[in-house]
Amino acid sequence: MKRGIIRPLAICVFRREKAILVAEGYDSVKRDFYYRPIGGGIEYGEKSLDAVKREVYEEIGAGIDNIQYIETVENIFSYNGELGHEIVMVYEAEFSKDHFYKMDTFEGKEDDGSVFKLKWIRIDDFESGSLRLVPDGLLDLIR
Repeated sequence: MKRGIIRPLAICVFRREKAILVAEGYDSVKRDFYYRPIGGGIEYGEKSLDAVKREVYEEIGAGIDNIQYIETVENIFSYNGELGHEIVMVYEAEFSKDHFYKMDTFEGKEDDGSVFKLKWIRIDDFESGSLRLVPDGLLDLIR
């Protein structure tokens, strides 16, 4: 997160029955886990659709099909004690190959080489409030 910068992002929702695929994150200041669909930054001169395809491929090596734009969400939040501001283009898609649907958890890799955990989590767990889905407002969009 760069201070004082509004960051454009593209994320992609993948569904498996009543679950969605999310990356697990942790805020060390709040001591709180959160979950977000995979995706990442939109580069200068890049369309958000191209960014979501690129990010999914870079993070987990997957091709995607049947991509549909859902909506844009503005997200102002606190992470590790810092203020963040994002404009998030939300897409929904399907994996080109079905093996990602067969794994309950697996790992992804950020462009800096750091590894993160991905898992299929039931939407009910977010609706009950036992787990937190980000960005704010995303849960309403995917219900």
